[in-house]
Amino acid sequence: AFSDGKYNITNDFGGDLHEYVGKEKAIELMNYVDSINMVMGGKGSKLYPSASKELKRKALQYDLHILEANVRHLGTEKNYFIIQNIVKYLEDKIDILYNTAAKDVVMRNDDWAVQTETDEYVAKNVIIATGRSGSKWTSELCKKLNLGEQNNRVDIGVRFECPAEIWVPITDEVYESKIMYRSPRTGCTCRTFCMNPYGHVVSENTNGIVTVNGHSYEDKSMHTKNTNFALLVTHEFTDPFKDSNKYGEHVAELVNMLSGGVMVQRFGDLIDNKRTNEVRLAKSFTRPTLSATPGNLALALPKTTLDTIIDMIYALDKLVPGTANYDSLLYGAEVKFYNSKVLVDENLECKEKGLYLIGDCSGTTHSLSQAAAEGVYVSRVIVEKC
Repeated sequence: AFSDGKYNITNDFGGDLHEYVGKEKAIELMNYVDSINMVMGGKGSKLYPSASKELKRKALQYDLHILEANVRHLGTEKNYFIIQNIVKYLEDKIDILYNTAAKDVVMRNDDWAVQTETDEYVAKNVIIATGRSGSKWTSELCKKLNLGEQNNRVDIGVRFECPAEIWVPITDEVYESKIMYRSPRTGCTCRTFCMNPYGHVVSENTNGIVTVNGHSYEDKSMHTKNTNFALLVTHEFTDPFKDSNKYGEHVAELVNMLSGGVMVQRFGDLIDNKRTNEVRLAKSFTRPTLSATPGNLALALPKTTLDTIIDMIYALDKLVPGTANYDSLLYGAEVKFYNSKVLVDENLECKEKGLYLIGDCSGTTHSLSQAAAEGVYVSRVIVEKC
C-alpha cells in the first residue's frame, strides 16, 4: 500500500494517545516525530495550519464540522526517502531482520520469546507493532494470552474523485481537511479522510481483499488533474455480533465479486439508480486516475452507508460547489479495518508485564503521527525502566 506521508499533529482524530499520556504530552511526541522526519529528509515540506475561523464558520452553516489539525505533507516520493534514511541510520546500531515473519510470542519464565519459522528471540521487554494489516494476528495473540480487548469498529465507504480546481479553496488553505457530517436521514456520521490534492486513486490488497485508497506526490511534475479523498461511515456493533472487521471484509468481498477488484461509479448514475458502464464512463468529464470496473455500488454497499455518503456529498456541495456534479466519481470499496482496542495501561503495557502493544494493531491509533509517537513514548518508558 502507498503512504504519502501525511502527519496530522492533533488530538482530535487519528487515535487515542492523549487518553494515555495526556494531551500536551501527545502533541509534544508528535512534534518530536515531525522534527525527526525533517532531519531525515523531509526538510522543505510544507506544514499546513488548521482551518481558518471563517472557513469553520461557513462549514457550520451547513452542519459540517472541521476538526483541528496541523498537517505536514511529505509526499509519497519523499516518504520513501525518509524511511530509507531512517533505516540507514539504524542498521549499524540494531539488528533488522527482513522477510522474517513473527509466528508467535510466548512467555519464557519472566521473559518473552518471539518465535519465527527458524529462530526464537528472548527479551525482557517486547513491543508489538504489526500495523493495520497485522490486526488479525495481533487479535489472535491477545485471545491466546487473555490480554483483554474492547470491541472496536470498522469504517466503510468510498473514495471520491473530482477535478482538483473544485476543492482548491479548501486544499490551498488546509490541504488535509477532516470534515464530519451527521446525516439527519440515517443518524450516521460520515467523515472525509486522506485528502489528496492532484493525487492518484490506487488499489491495495489486504490479506487477499482488494480495497481502494489514495495518495499524492509533493513533486508537481507527478500531479494529476484530480483531487481524491475518502468518505467513510463508522460502523460499531453490539452483542451478539463482535467481528466488525469480518463485516467490512464481507462488504469489500461483494465489491470484489462484482467487479474483480475496485468498482467505479459516477455520482449522477448512482442518484439515477443506473449502473455506470464503459460507455457512460467514457463520456465523463472527470477522468479516472485508477483503471477500475464500472458498476453499481448500490449492489454491494449497505443502504444506510450509501445514503449517509450521498447526504454528505450534497452537504459538501453547499460548502464547495461542484462536489455533487454528475461526473464526480465514487470508487469502492474503501474499508478501514481496526483491531479491537487492547487493554493497556498509561505506558501502553499489557496486563502481562513487559509486553507492549502500540500503533494501529493495538486499536489505540489510526494515523502515522500517533503510531510513531507511541513508538517513541514506549521506547523511552523501557529505557527508563532498564
